[in-house]
Amino acid sequence: METKEKNFEQDIESWLLGEGGYVKGNMWTYDKKKAIDMSTLIEFIEKTQPKQWERYMNIYGEQARQQLYKIFQSNVAQNGLIYVLRNGIKDRGIGLKFVYFEPASGLNEELVEKYKANILTETRQFFYSAENKNSIDMVLSVNGIPLVALELKNQFTNQTVENSKHQYMYDRDPKEPLFQFNNRILAYFGVDLEEVIMTTELKGENTFFLPFNQGSNGAGNIGDGGNPANPDGYPTSYLWEKVLRRDMLLALLQRYISLQVEKKVKLVNGKKVTTESKKIIFPRYHQLDVVEKLIADTKAQKEGKSWLLQHSAGSGKSNSIAWLTYRLASLHNLEDKEMFQSVFVVTDRRILNNQLQDTILGFDHKLGQIETITDSDNSSKLKDAINDKKRIIITTIHRFPLIYKELDGHAQKNFAIVIDEAHSSQSGKSAEKLKEALADTDEALREMAAWEEKTEEELKDSMDVMTETLLAQGKHKNLYFYAFTATPKPKTLQTFGVMKTDGTYDAFHHYSMRQAIDEGFILDVLKYYTTIETSYEIAKAISENPEYEEMPATRAIKNYHDTHGFVLQQKIEVMVEKLRDITLSKIDGQAKAMIVSPSRAHAVRYLFLLKEYCKKMGYDDVRPLIAFSGTVKYQGEEYTESKLNSTDEQKISEKQLPLFFNSDMYNVLIVADKYQTGFDEPLLHTMFVDKKLRGVKAVQTLSRLNRSHKGKTDTYILDFINTADDIKKSFQPFYEETLLSDAVDVNVVYEYDTELKKYHLWNTDDEEKVYQIYAKRKQGDKDMGKLASALKPALQAYETLVEDEQFKVRSLLKNFIRFYAYMAQVVRTFDRELYKSYIFAEFFYRIIPKKAHEKVDLSNKLALINNKLTETFSGSIELKPTEKDKTVNPEKGTQGKKPEEKTDLLANIIEKINIMYAGKFTEADRVIVETIYDKMVRSGKALKKQAKNNDAQMFETSIFPKEFDKVAQKCYMEQMDAFSKLFEDEQFYKRVMSEMAKAMYLNYRNTPIGEVKEINMQDVEEDSLQGMAAEPLSKPKED
Repeated sequence: METKEKNFEQDIESWLLGEGGYVKGNMWTYDKKKAIDMSTLIEFIEKTQPKQWERYMNIYGEQARQQLYKIFQSNVAQNGLIYVLRNGIKDRGIGLKFVYFEPASGLNEELVEKYKANILTETRQFFYSAENKNSIDMVLSVNGIPLVALELKNQFTNQTVENSKHQYMYDRDPKEPLFQFNNRILAYFGVDLEEVIMTTELKGENTFFLPFNQGSNGAGNIGDGGNPANPDGYPTSYLWEKVLRRDMLLALLQRYISLQVEKKVKLVNGKKVTTESKKIIFPRYHQLDVVEKLIADTKAQKEGKSWLLQHSAGSGKSNSIAWLTYRLASLHNLEDKEMFQSVFVVTDRRILNNQLQDTILGFDHKLGQIETITDSDNSSKLKDAINDKKRIIITTIHRFPLIYKELDGHAQKNFAIVIDEAHSSQSGKSAEKLKEALADTDEALREMAAWEEKTEEELKDSMDVMTETLLAQGKHKNLYFYAFTATPKPKTLQTFGVMKTDGTYDAFHHYSMRQAIDEGFILDVLKYYTTIETSYEIAKAISENPEYEEMPATRAIKNYHDTHGFVLQQKIEVMVEKLRDITLSKIDGQAKAMIVSPSRAHAVRYLFLLKEYCKKMGYDDVRPLIAFSGTVKYQGEEYTESKLNSTDEQKISEKQLPLFFNSDMYNVLIVADKYQTGFDEPLLHTMFVDKKLRGVKAVQTLSRLNRSHKGKTDTYILDFINTADDIKKSFQPFYEETLLSDAVDVNVVYEYDTELKKYHLWNTDDEEKVYQIYAKRKQGDKDMGKLASALKPALQAYETLVEDEQFKVRSLLKNFIRFYAYMAQVVRTFDRELYKSYIFAEFFYRIIPKKAHEKVDLSNKLALINNKLTETFSGSIELKPTEKDKTVNPEKGTQGKKPEEKTDLLANIIEKINIMYAGKFTEADRVIVETIYDKMVRSGKALKKQAKNNDAQMFETSIFPKEFDKVAQKCYMEQMDAFSKLFEDEQFYKRVMSEMAKAMYLNYRNTPIGEVKEINMQDVEEDSLQGMAAEPLSKPKED
């Protein structure tokens, strides 16, 4: 059996010349210097534009052929080949086209015939150069213009696509007319029996290749990179059978291949520098596949439908959306009728607005100007755009609900709505909360951390807003939805997903995180992951033993620890040292890090702690910025993001922060409620996580690191809060595909309604009164008061219930409201009475009082005895492509009894916490600390004087270490076994010395010089070690 490369060539050529729609090309009429076959081009023009060519011949006579090349090449040099192929040229009033594309409909037979007249040729062993005998294995041309090059390799002869890469980089001169950018060849493919790679520009050894594979299980299916086996031929035959066949190559030229001009502004030496780059965009296989499948399925629909596309980061969603939008805007159905009056693109990405407009106008100027409607635009602008029948309307997610309102009068026309899952880089907290300046207390810090965590869980992304709007409005027969998301939630899956035969809900098309990582479009952020466990011990600082509610007290104790100045200081020191050890040398010294803090107040504290630690250690290579919303008070002063980032020499506004962070001036960004999602900084390499992350939020936050960049080969995450298992559980459902295990039973809503009615809190007359007030078209001055009065009887009845019954009612109301909204979308319901019950329940739930838990104030009642950070995991968090791990469960209501409110003595609660969080801070460690501390205090009169006469830095870095070393060595000589760790573990030695110095400095500064305390072991545990854990930034009191 022949297994040579020429056999591979022959098989491809046979298919192209047969089913592929090509004719065989030859080298006789090809001009190597001009890189064009003028004879074939003129043959096409004569056949499709005979009158124009006749006029052209009359003007130029025998010079017509030469003049045609001259004007063609002049236009290509000025505007690029892509532009010339789409728009043709004009010469002395004569317009000539060099290719005819498929018309949007078949109604114009003349255009259909001209489209059929295109001459597509395939040429093997294409000797392209006038300077040498080099040849390309195969070249595909349209009307004499070479557009696609293929280098074919064969594993049976020990060659792969890697050999084709080498050929393109080192044996193909980019200066050749055939290879010049946007001059002739637009796509260069390397093909072997298993894989395909491609590029759109040759740059010698700097040529960048992309994989052009389907994915291991075929395009649109879950899997990793590569291609599936093909029982009917080569695994790579999709390239010539689907992508390069005649009709598809012409479609690629008409609808996909585009020139993108990208302008970037960078700070160089503190000054803005704008650079411009151009690149030819050729769709990756999954992008071509999803658009073509969506268009085919859309054409077949008689009424509105929804499609969910689960495409990971790195899938190129922006381009997919641009291509889909363009296709939809000019789409005709199977009956050759125009399908959509307008196409809406809903996104919060400013970049996509510009890119979409440039891409679409590059395809077709006939579509007219794209209308962009921002949040600041008057609401009438959206209505005008619809009435003016603008073909493409880009708007924000906040305007999405208005689309329904404005489309009410257009029920006879179809509209397409393309949703881009864009995560804003800023949280959506209320303006009132953002304007609140935090009090400068640890208690405020703890409250803010808890509040912001709760608020963040309630934040809605674009998919939430879209889903909830549809839940409220129901399905419309004239609306077609196309939703792109990397992380679908259960509601999104049921609302937009496809129901499979096994009852699960799935996306219409997939490009998985697994495939994106395997193909190198994003990095695996879980590959180098370190988790830190905190072990600590807390004691009572009071003699009393008060009783508290156990759950609130437990939370208060945990918050006391998590926000303690000593604990924050420890974490900052770990972060800074890891940053200097790991991060700063990455990406050729350009790598940056992000610190994810649990609240805005934490972020501000971290900034000051980081700066102080770096100053103390003499580090000048850690340069931080901070990002948060609103105002935060710290040490008696109010701060904004801009105020903290700006200096006397350089003002940095919130808008300018990404620009400055991208520069070499800064390399650390401390964030609270901003930039955890929707922030694209390819130089971001390291993340320090000090915040609970779960589910979608974990994926979105950690994925800030996954952007690729030249020289970026890995990422690093150090996590103080979440375990490796927590993160694995969050990522696993989105690694390949997300399935909804079962549909929600929509009849559950009737069960909740029935259960509520059993409490006899209101009747149908009450529901009718509330509904009549709610349904009024225009609210009057007294309507709000009338609403409150209509709800009053139910509220009074509710207040007569015992506490456990009130809890059950609140739970039933919450579930009834949520499930009604769900049901309204899943099934088209006309149950008017149930709708009125829903309206009543909505308002009633808002006004019923919620029981507040006892607020536990443990200020000055606790002491942190010790705290230790221990590395518990370091390595790669492996995600498995298993069936059971990718399923998410539908939302279900929670019912049952009110949680039991246990009470316990403070000492017992503390003991439980200590057991829960006890770690590797051993009893031996504690003995070392206590013994040295005791010895130094007993003989510390001279040290005390030094503390009174020097600042903290001088005492802690110059004076104290000498005395500490003397005492430590003396202890070691007395008990070598007990104190060996101190001298064997350098980090332990430094930590004990540093923290003891801080504690003793504060202790001495607050004690009169003449007074000498007699310190016993209990004092060490409850007083001195408490000082050791005191706030590092608190100012010492002056005498």
